[in-house]
Amino acid sequence: MQEILLIGGGGHCRSVIDVIEQEGRYKIAGIIDKEEFIGVEVLGYKVIGTDEELITLRKRYSHACITVGHIYSNSIRVKLFALLKELEFELPAIVSPLGYLSQHAILGEGSIVMHGAVVNANAKVGKNSIINSQSLVEHDVIVEDNVHISTKVTLNGGVVVKEGSFVGSGVVTKEGVTLDGFIKAGSLIK
Repeated sequence: MQEILLIGGGGHCRSVIDVIEQEGRYKIAGIIDKEEFIGVEVLGYKVIGTDEELITLRKRYSHACITVGHIYSNSIRVKLFALLKELEFELPAIVSPLGYLSQHAILGEGSIVMHGAVVNANAKVGKNSIINSQSLVEHDVIVEDNVHISTKVTLNGGVVVKEGSFVGSGVVTKEGVTLDGFIKAGSLIK
């Protein structure tokens, strides 16, 4: 089993740890976070280094997963993705075994499908995106790069979610609409 580094040790990291453990494809080598957290454990996995140490850690590890969430801004996720690509880390797409990714869908590099989420036929999810727990990405939906689809979102057929957008929990869309920017939780988009 290949080892993987998790980049960021907060709340989203805890959720991703559970998905990676359930998926069983990678062994978590440790977590990268701020210097003051080195040695701290997150669900039994230690913070082993900082962003500045990734150059050295790359000699030992080839896989990484960004476990920083995206609420107010995705700038940290975007910066980390660029850094990890520059260091030639592999950023696998991760899919919970309790979620569903259609064989006719595309899931971009470094993206994750969390527990109970569905990405249906002919949907396309770009790079470095989060499809959070119990969300539905229906047929023919396009989720561009660096997007966070929060919990229990329903994106009906043909929806386009523009790059860098944040879609809050419980959002429901009519088919064929375009979402761009920050969409507040509980919104109905017609």
